Order: sequence, then C-alpha cells, then structure tokens
Amino acid sequence: MRRAGRLTAEALDLLMEATVPGVTTEALDRLAYTFAMDHGAYPASLFYRGYPKSICTSINHVVCHGIPNDKPLREGDIVNLDICLILDGWHGDSSRMAYVGEVPRKAARLCEITYEALMRGIAAVRPGGSTNDIGRAIQAYAEAERCSVVRDFCGHGLGRSYHDAPTILHYVEPSYDVRLRPGQFFTVEPMINLGRPAVKVLSDGWTAVTRDRSLSAQFEHTVAVTETGVEIFTLSPKGMHQPVDIGM
Repeated sequence: MRRAGRLTAEALDLLMEATVPGVTTEALDRLAYTFAMDHGAYPASLFYRGYPKSICTSINHVVCHGIPNDKPLREGDIVNLDICLILDGWHGDSSRMAYVGEVPRKAARLCEITYEALMRGIAAVRPGGSTNDIGRAIQAYAEAERCSVVRDFCGHGLGRSYHDAPTILHYVEPSYDVRLRPGQFFTVEPMINLGRPAVKVLSDGWTAVTRDRSLSAQFEHTVAVTETGVEIFTLSPKGMHQPVDIGM
C-alpha cells in the first residue's frame, strides 16, 4: 500500500505540473496512462464499470467523475485530478485540486477550505475511534466556513479491491458509525461546495455537477489506521498535495 500510494502521488505530481491553460484533459489522461504503464501499474478506473478513461477530471462546478475530453482548460479554471493506480495488486487512490493559471479568490479559498477539511478528517482517525469522528471533523469545519458537504459520494475501503468496507461519510450520520481498528485501509475524500450540497448526475452516467452551478472542490488521500493513529500513503514527494498554483 505504501508503494502504490507513493506511485499514485508521483503521478499526481506529474499531472499537476502539466495542468496549464490550453491543455486538454484528454492529454492529461494520456499522460496518466503512459506514466502507469511505464511504472508497471494500471489505472483502476479504466473500464471500471464502463468508465472510459484512466483519470477523472472535474472542472469548476463538476463535483466528481468528470470524463476527460478534448476541450482545453481555461485560465481561471479549478480542476480536480483523481487517479487510482494498481501496483502489484494493491490500490493507491488520491486526488488534488489544480489551479489553471490565476484563479478567482473565491475558487482558491474553496480549495483551501476543502484541503483543510480533508486534513481535519484524517487527523480524527485513530484506533477505537469511529467513522463519524471523521465526518464530524469535516462537516463542522466546512459548514463553519459557510460551505456545504456533498452527501451523495463518500470515501471507501480499498487494498486488493478498489472499493470495499468501510464506507467513509464526510458528515455525521448517527445510523451509520463504524469502529476503526488497526490495519484498515480507506480513502478520505470530502467534496465541498460553495453553494448547496445537492448534486445531479449528467446523461453520461458519470459526471456529477452541483445543482445550483456553484463551485465544488475535492481532495483525497489513502490512509491506514495504525496502532497509534493514522498513516497517509499518498503524500506528494514534491510537497504538492496542498492547494498549489502551477499555472501562474
């Protein structure tokens, strides 16, 4: 899991550096596929349940699962780059927000809030704790910043499988509260909206957007519950896991 997580982080470093005005998300997808093949890995999303690409590229009001295409990114866009690589049968899953050139302050602030929400959620992971500890940390912070937490998508267990137990909600749900124990692997991946939390899925069956067309952001790490706390597998070797402006 450490090796898979690090390779996924290295792939995201490469994608972040390539995300500049004028580049297409299709080109980023090809870059990710080539990187995976060159490193003995495979993109988990490619053909997963019919998904056609190696990565997800979710721009501005797209919440998640945006499909790469040949439309160039524009100055001021924010884009979530989401990739999961399979290395020797193990999955590393992570996503980050990239700024395309100079972005509006409200967009940058949303990305900063979302990253902080992610890290607060991860900080709540400990053996003997619960999944609601994670959701409580994320929800309390995001809503205090006048943002909303998407309910329709969640984090998930992974390892040999792409999606497994436990489900990681990014808000408090009293009817679902799983105890955390050492050895569990899962993702924490809050999706935070500037507007209301409601989303809809477009006719392609994948692309989820905010119903009110407000901006949305997401960050994701793969983590493990350890005997004493938590370990993050997908930290950037270049320190690029925080909100960063590559395109300026």
